This record gives sequence, structure tokens and C-alpha cells, in this order.
Amino acid sequence: MITAWVPAAGRMVRRQAAPVTYALIAACCLIFLMSPGSGLNPGYGTGDELIAAQRAYFERWGVVPVELLSGKPRAALTSVTALFVHGSWLHLLGNMLFLYVFGVMVEERMGHLQYALFYLGCGALALLAYAIAHADSGQTLVGASGAISAALGAFLYLFPKARVTSLFPFLFFLPLRFPAWVVLPFWVALQWAAAGQERQGPGVAYLAHLVGFSLGFVYAWGRRRGPSRVKASGTATEGDSQP
Repeated sequence: MITAWVPAAGRMVRRQAAPVTYALIAACCLIFLMSPGSGLNPGYGTGDELIAAQRAYFERWGVVPVELLSGKPRAALTSVTALFVHGSWLHLLGNMLFLYVFGVMVEERMGHLQYALFYLGCGALALLAYAIAHADSGQTLVGASGAISAALGAFLYLFPKARVTSLFPFLFFLPLRFPAWVVLPFWVALQWAAAGQERQGPGVAYLAHLVGFSLGFVYAWGRRRGPSRVKASGTATEGDSQP
């Protein structure tokens, strides 16, 4: 997946105008630091004890498809709580960097309340779609990638000409600048190809990425018709990240 290194900063976009994005990043980071996933909380022990605590934590707050589709009220809430749970430092940092780069401008355009509902709603629907496609799976799914993918989809519609600098491993990490309408559809194509080979079990929930991206693009199209007037540039690299 495309992992942004330097935040996309449009001169016409005020960074202080994105309190929801900053609050989401802060919440995810704080929750991770307090969780057994970070390995920093001594209360969860070490070794096998820590691994058991991590498994129990993910099963409690993450989406387990077979349980989510059972209709239990507690399980239904996990489609939202899972958006704030991450499995590793790399998982967290990759997602938060993405959210910072693309979320700020999308929030500035949508407005705070609408963006908050958009983020949570699209994220929950993306996880639900993944659960439906893997209805018999007992594998836990955590992470904000579905919601962040929705922000990418909205970004593509709202800022199609924004310049995104990407580092491509197959081109020896040569930095190249392309508009969002080139980079983001390329990212979608990678997700689509990977989703076709997706299996149940640990890994990246590519289907959740695709559903989130589609929801974000369609929502932005439906609510914000008309060309974008904000031009901005961002920096990104391309690599794999967990959901």
C-alpha cells in the first residue's frame, strides 16, 4: 500500500482546521500505547503471557466475522472499536501517516462533523463488507485502513490534480511526482490484484481497503459535486501495510 512520509500540505489548507483528524490520530496512538500490542505496558506481562493478552485483546475489540454476523449487540460494536485497534508499531505508524497526509485536506473540505461521521461510517461498513465476504472466518480483523481508504477515495474526487510524490521500490526508490488521479488508481489496482489472492488468516484485508475507497469516492461525488479549487502536493512511498 502507499505509505506517505511527508504530509500533503496545501498552502490554502489550514492545518489547525482538522481537529477531528488530529483527535483520531491521538486516540489511536494512545489506545495502542496502553494496549498489549505495543509491548510497553508491564501489566500484560511478557512472553507467552503477553501473547495470550494480545490475542484476548484483539478478540474483544476487533472484528471477528463469524461473531459480527451472529447479531450479538456487543459484536456489532466491534465494527467501530476495531478502527482504533492496531496490531503492531508498523501497522499503527503506516495508518496514522496516511490519515495525517490525506485526512486533513478531506476534513477541511467536508467540515468537522460530517468528516467524523464519514470516517466512522465508511470504516465500519468496510469492515462489515469484509466480514460478509469471510462469514465463516474466526480470524480477528483490526485497524483503521478501511476508514483511511475512504479518506483516500474522497481525496481522489476532491483533489484529483494534487501532486503526490511517490517512491517506487521497483524503480530503485526514485522519487516521482504524479497527480492523485494517477497515483491513487494505481494503489487501487494493487489492492484489487492482492484481494484476488486473499485468503482467510493473518494478513492485509485488501477487500476492506477496496470497499472503503469506493465508499469514500462515491460519498464525495454525491455530496461535493463540482471541481476542486484547492491544489496541494504530498509525498508518499509505496509499500505494504497491515489493515
